[in-house]
Amino acid sequence: MSFPTIETGGVLHVPAEEGLVKWVSGDIYTIKATKSSTGGALGFVEAVVPPGAGPIAHAHKATDESFYLLDGALEFLDGERTFVAETGAFVFVPRLHRHRFTNIGGSDARLLFIFTPGGLEDLFIDGGDDPVPGGRPEPWGIERNQRIADIIERTGSIALPELPR
Repeated sequence: MSFPTIETGGVLHVPAEEGLVKWVSGDIYTIKATKSSTGGALGFVEAVVPPGAGPIAHAHKATDESFYLLDGALEFLDGERTFVAETGAFVFVPRLHRHRFTNIGGSDARLLFIFTPGGLEDLFIDGGDDPVPGGRPEPWGIERNQRIADIIERTGSIALPELPR
């Protein structure tokens, strides 16, 4: 019987409270794993979403996105319909599906999200803001998204803002 060769010394370990922190769309994102740190397999982000915050509606050309809600309540957009995900909920968004999330609660929501394959986290790394000690992130308007349009395009995302009703 033959066994495969087992590799050693290549496990990614990011301790608690570590990772690159960026402010994006009014949210606080801690990037725990990137395309480069996982051999392209995935990107992994821990997020804190203040009340009323969250990204504008968008889609990803070649990336699936999964969310796991640790705490709070988020309204998700799925195309034109909305639904509420609460603590313990899992949401999978296939590539090319229009989506967004908004914290509809009165306190910070916490969630994890995974990009497969990795690479989309570069949008946060390259386009996000560095945290300001003692500050809180401000929600982004459409003009802020326009300022990083080249990064949005390069990372395979498509901004699809909702129209006023």
